[in-house]
Amino acid sequence: MAWRELKLAGRTLRKSPVFTIAAALTIALGIGASTAIFSVANAVLLRPIPYKDPGRLVIASGDMTVRHVRDFPFSNEDFIDLREGTKEVFQDMEGVFTFRNIVQKPDGTPEQVRVAVVTTNFFSLTGAKIAYGRDFNDSDGLPQPAPPAGGGAGTPPAGGPPPPPQLPVMAILSHEYFQRRYGGAPGAIGQTILTNGGFSPQIVGVLAPGFELYFPPSVNEEAKPEMWVANRLNYDNANRNGVSIRAIARLRDGVTLERAQASADNVAAEARKNFLIERTAGYAIRIEELRRHVVAEVRPAILALMAAVIFLLLIACANVANLLLVRASLRERELSVRAALGASWWDLARQMLAESLLLAALGSAVGLLLAWLGISQLRLIAPANLPRVETVRIDQWVLGFTVLAGLAAAIVFGLASAWRAARPNLMNVLRGASRNEGLASGGLLRKFVVVIEVALSFLLLIGSGLMFRSFLELQRIDPGFDPKGLLTFQVLGGNAPGQKPEERIARMLQLEQRLRDIPGVQAVTASFPFPLAGGFSPIRWGTEEALSDAGKFRATDFQFVLPGYFEAMHTPLLAGRTFTDADNTAGRNLVVVDKSLADKAYPGQSAVGKRILIRVQTPEPQWVEIIGVVAHQRDESLAEPGREQVYFTDAYLGGGAANSWAIRTSGDPARFSSDIRSLIKAFNPQLLVTEFQPMETLVEKAQAGTRFSLLLIGVFAVIAALLAGVGLYGVLATIVRQRTAEIGVRMSLGAGSRAIFQLIVGQGLRLTAVGIAVGLIAAFALTRAMTTMLVGVKPMDPATFVSMALLFLVIAAAASWLPARRAAGLDPTRALRDE
Repeated sequence: MAWRELKLAGRTLRKSPVFTIAAALTIALGIGASTAIFSVANAVLLRPIPYKDPGRLVIASGDMTVRHVRDFPFSNEDFIDLREGTKEVFQDMEGVFTFRNIVQKPDGTPEQVRVAVVTTNFFSLTGAKIAYGRDFNDSDGLPQPAPPAGGGAGTPPAGGPPPPPQLPVMAILSHEYFQRRYGGAPGAIGQTILTNGGFSPQIVGVLAPGFELYFPPSVNEEAKPEMWVANRLNYDNANRNGVSIRAIARLRDGVTLERAQASADNVAAEARKNFLIERTAGYAIRIEELRRHVVAEVRPAILALMAAVIFLLLIACANVANLLLVRASLRERELSVRAALGASWWDLARQMLAESLLLAALGSAVGLLLAWLGISQLRLIAPANLPRVETVRIDQWVLGFTVLAGLAAAIVFGLASAWRAARPNLMNVLRGASRNEGLASGGLLRKFVVVIEVALSFLLLIGSGLMFRSFLELQRIDPGFDPKGLLTFQVLGGNAPGQKPEERIARMLQLEQRLRDIPGVQAVTASFPFPLAGGFSPIRWGTEEALSDAGKFRATDFQFVLPGYFEAMHTPLLAGRTFTDADNTAGRNLVVVDKSLADKAYPGQSAVGKRILIRVQTPEPQWVEIIGVVAHQRDESLAEPGREQVYFTDAYLGGGAANSWAIRTSGDPARFSSDIRSLIKAFNPQLLVTEFQPMETLVEKAQAGTRFSLLLIGVFAVIAALLAGVGLYGVLATIVRQRTAEIGVRMSLGAGSRAIFQLIVGQGLRLTAVGIAVGLIAAFALTRAMTTMLVGVKPMDPATFVSMALLFLVIAAAASWLPARRAAGLDPTRALRDE
């Protein structure tokens, strides 16, 4: 674009400040919103994971297809088989799992630490840098020596030789934990840390700052471990039930994902052939790109939001295009004079494009500021399952998107006005007597632009309506418990090695009683895991028919609970009874199940008093007796019912497993946290109390994803509807100016103000109806992409479609009212004289 045209465009726009500000702000809204959402898409979906050569990293996940379980971790044995059986396609494979543990600080007080157990090649595969000390070596991962024949781990048989000494556990600290605990002193290398798990890892190194694990939130792996422990992998075919490992691998050069999947399929087929559980569960191994796997849960929502802001940007462009078309029509006499004096069509078009570019540049600059302000708010309202949200920022890619969006906007709204201005009808314009002669042309194009605006806005309203219906459905969902008045927290530590089960059970009962004695506390309970707090994993269950056909086993979630759990949670008892203190002893094979499991195990009859097979602590399932049936709890998500559930007493595995506590109070539960912390410190200073939060907060977090999408799509839809209404108002106002003489003639021949009012409003509603019809056709195709985001509502929900159509007709009527009122109030004599 020549500098001369740009200077002339600047002078022209300065002469019309109201038009320039209105057009620039309209574009700024579209570009600001699209830039802010693109910054999220860029950080979450597009930016490579900060590992070495991330494009060749894949994740291997176990699936149990018969039991409908996905993303299941591997046992040591299955992991080693996979690693050894796929060496021709994978350059390397590492394994990792995480948990939380209690360690003793130098002053003797306990603290909670996030621990990752990794194979020794983990940091070399991911490319993590070691700041101090060394990386793990192969010897750090050698299996612990086997105990002597006839003895358990660390226990010599009677009269036999002593067990071999245990190999030390090696650990690498995160840089952040190293700074917090040791103040960055290099002398920490070589020291040991006493943990609650009965082992004392030796520090051999410290990571460089900022290293993280990347997994989908649903797998419940810690993103920022503070201690990385070398896994001394052993191999025992009899112990394939113990699963924990997540596997990440690097493809060899030239190996495709399809070839890697075929190799993994062969390993899974061999496991199904050799092992009964793998065969009956439909064991399969799925290979996916690591980056795609990490964002799989949030990709549909982000893409839907990206589509929404693109629609908003197009609506903004259409609005500005209409403003420019009206402006070009009003300037048609000026442009015709320039054409008569020798200006070519390209000269005229280039001048209009120059104005469009300046408007787009101004709108992009303001839009970038709006995006910068919006990003800080997006971080605050983003749901917890949005990975890498803390890295959302304006970088070179986001700036590039803003520039491209501005150029695209200039082209979209500039071409229409340039095409219109470059073809003035010289004779008609120069001979025309009416001051509105220019407005008489280009009307069809302006109406077409409004129809597109209405269609796109209606699409956004449909999307926001569906999300609003989903949010209402979430509010109506019964989670199977009453969250009001519940305060949840974790109590960790206190289970010393060698402690007898009855001692752990007694400690739990003493703590429960002391918590119950706090004034204002109505009930106390504990569980592991806890509803909506994460940590659930399936075990298998079956009825007697599973003894002859292992394929009849199903998957269920499980919890260890204290007696009184269901009463404290206000979970309805549907049949039988719940646990008593007498049930909370080791060796009592009694369970409570939810209605979902009871209906599947014994359809059409009572499950109370009957038995099912459950595998929890033994390689093979054991018989347990059902003593009660309770309502189904939504454990992992409010949006999905989840698997059936079975409940054991805390003492079933020896006591102390239930470390997630809850108290039901008569007032605000949050005010009890300090009393609880003081009580537990006095009860046992080695216990650590963490993660105080009201149960209602967990429920709100479970709704966060839907609320996030609803809020953003709703805001975009409101802005889009307002822009479409403004666009419709502009077209109708132009029509009134254009048809002033006609309206004057109609009124002179007897047409009343009401008839003129209805004429203009009717024209606005007809344009809107055409736009809604176009939007409906598009909505039938596009709303299917929102299926995974919706809860309790179908993508083509008739109530949403009808209500949004009526809402838009109301918006159209409101936008039509002022031009129609102006037309109805015209003085016919003055209108004919002015024209």
